[in-house]
Amino acid sequence: MSLAAVEPGFASEASASSLKRDLSEVEQEEQVIISQQEDQVAQPDEQVPLAETLTTPQLTVKRAKIITSGWTPSSITSISDFQNFKTSTYISQIPQEIQQSPTKPVVIGIDEAGRGPVLGPMVYGLAYSLKEFSNKLQKTYGFADSKQLTDEKRQHLFQMIEHAIESSEDDELNKHIGWATTTMTAKDISSGMLRSVHGIGAYNLNEQAHDATINLIKSIIAQGVNVTEIYVDTVGPPISYQAKLKKHFPTIDITVAKKADSIYPIVSTASVVAKVTRDLNIRHYNTHLPILQNHKLGSGYPSDPNTSYWLNHNVDPVFGWCFGFIRFSWQTAKDALIKNGAIDVIYQDDCVKEKGYGKDVSEMFVDVNNKKNNVGRICKSVFNSDEVNLF
Repeated sequence: MSLAAVEPGFASEASASSLKRDLSEVEQEEQVIISQQEDQVAQPDEQVPLAETLTTPQLTVKRAKIITSGWTPSSITSISDFQNFKTSTYISQIPQEIQQSPTKPVVIGIDEAGRGPVLGPMVYGLAYSLKEFSNKLQKTYGFADSKQLTDEKRQHLFQMIEHAIESSEDDELNKHIGWATTTMTAKDISSGMLRSVHGIGAYNLNEQAHDATINLIKSIIAQGVNVTEIYVDTVGPPISYQAKLKKHFPTIDITVAKKADSIYPIVSTASVVAKVTRDLNIRHYNTHLPILQNHKLGSGYPSDPNTSYWLNHNVDPVFGWCFGFIRFSWQTAKDALIKNGAIDVIYQDDCVKEKGYGKDVSEMFVDVNNKKNNVGRICKSVFNSDEVNLF
């Protein structure tokens, strides 16, 4: 068995401290290029292509200029100590329009990003708005399944929700959309899936996803928001998942469906929030964590050539990789450890003792000159993955 980072439990915390937002020189150059391209796209009164505007037959919304200094959403800057790789939750303020109409019905959408990658977090995104506004999300702003949108458009839509744009005119999304995220780190995902070695049973990915969803919904309801409908992109069989959610929220209409992000605009909005948060989370670690700097990490999916190259050319024979950034429970990671000569590790908890065997390894550490008092004996040996750092 090859080494895997193991830690019991599934951490969850929300913090308010800010992280540094500085970008690498390359990122700054890319932002400058984007800014220059936008300046050349159109004059104020001329029509421009779909890629540069959000259009419908009824309405054309002029695009506000994207901030060029390196925008990072609050779902990332709120993480207080990113090197600890703790799962974190961020909840936005209740949007203005909902505060002004607290009794009007509100709809929630939930989707995830990063379920399959071997590298980086899985992010659950939640978005909510007044029910009467939700239909405008697709017709006016073009929200769709985040995978169908360009990186630039996803970030621009999210910036409009956060109001992180230079123009004060285009603030409708900020006034109507509330949002929240739970960023489940690779460390906590793997720790949950591998915690059976501690005798408490594995915490599988579906259960982790369900709990993240339930806790996000509870956090919005706890703010006093009048939630009447919830739409969720399914994890596992939709019928059983919907029944599970209904037990927690019996008075709310709940719809769980496959491809919900392509059907319900409020789920599409949540999809954008989740996808952008995950992508920029990886960028942030790639930029700020010394062990990951100057590496092309790719998307994190095993099929990505950059991800595969990094995974197979940066293996430590004992610890594998950057402890909190890789999902050691993934078969891709296990195969890469074996392929690249990682040292086999035998855990005492995994050993099956033969009948009549009554000693453990600690019996070897006894002071031969003072056996009665067992001076020098190791009474307990614990591997705590929190104490392992590869920075």
